[in-house]
Amino acid sequence: MRIATWNVNSIGPRLPRVLEWLGSAQPDVLCLQELKSGTDAFPFDAVREAGYETAAYGIGRWNGVAIVSRVGLEDVTRGLTGEPTFEDKTDARAIGATCGGLRLWSVYVPNGRDLENPHYNYKLAWLSALEATVREEQARGLPFAVLGDFNIAPTDADVWDIGVFAESTHVTEPERKALAALRDLGLSDVFPRPLKYDHPFTYWDYRAGNFPNNKGMRIDLVYADATVADAVTDSYVDREARKGKGPSDHAPIVVDLSL
Repeated sequence: MRIATWNVNSIGPRLPRVLEWLGSAQPDVLCLQELKSGTDAFPFDAVREAGYETAAYGIGRWNGVAIVSRVGLEDVTRGLTGEPTFEDKTDARAIGATCGGLRLWSVYVPNGRDLENPHYNYKLAWLSALEATVREEQARGLPFAVLGDFNIAPTDADVWDIGVFAESTHVTEPERKALAALRDLGLSDVFPRPLKYDHPFTYWDYRAGNFPNNKGMRIDLVYADATVADAVTDSYVDREARKGKGPSDHAPIVVDLSL
C-alpha cells in the first residue's frame, strides 16, 4: 500500500496538479491539508473521476483537510477530541478515516504565528487535543498513522538555518515536546529520504531563491504506530512536485508499506 500527505495550499488552483500527481504517483490514500475550501466546494467529482473517493472537512477560505482513497473510506471522523477554538471558532484541521484496514488521520496543525500571539497558545492546546485523540484512536486496534503539516520542525537539522528560526515558532521546546508526547504513545517519525540534497525538507517559502537554494524546513510529517512503521519499505519527499508553474509551497511525502 502507498500512502501520502500533501499540503496543497488551496485545492482550487492546485487541482490540476493534484490530479496529475494522483495519476503519476498512484497513492492508495492521499491526505490533504490547507484546502482553503468549504466542504461543499471540494472538487469531489474530479477526484472521483481519477478513481478516488473523498472525505473532506472545510469551512471556507482558511485551513481545511481531506482524505482521498481508492481502497475504501469508512468511519470518518471530523475534528479532535476536546479540540480548542480560536477567537470562538473551530477550525477544520483534522479528519480521520479507515482506509484499506488502516486508520489514518490528516492534520493541519495551527501555525502559531509568533511567540507572543494568542495563536501560539492555541497551537499548543490543539496539539494536546491531538494527543488525546491519538490515545482514543489507538484503542481501535487498527494499524494507525497521523499524517500532515505539523508546522513543527522536529530537530534543528530540519530547518535550513536554525539561527534564522531561533526566536520563532516551529522550533520551540513546547512544540517539540508535543511531538515527543506522540512518540511516547508509541508513534515513530517515518523519516523520508530526499530526492535531492542531503536533508528531506518538505516546505520552501515562495520567496525567490528559497526553493532552488534549498532553504527549506521539514514540517510535514508521518507519525506511525509500530505496525505501520515496521511495514515501511520506502519513504521519500517528492521534491519534483514542488517544481513547475503554480506549485504548492509544500512537497508531498510518499510512504510505501508492505501491508
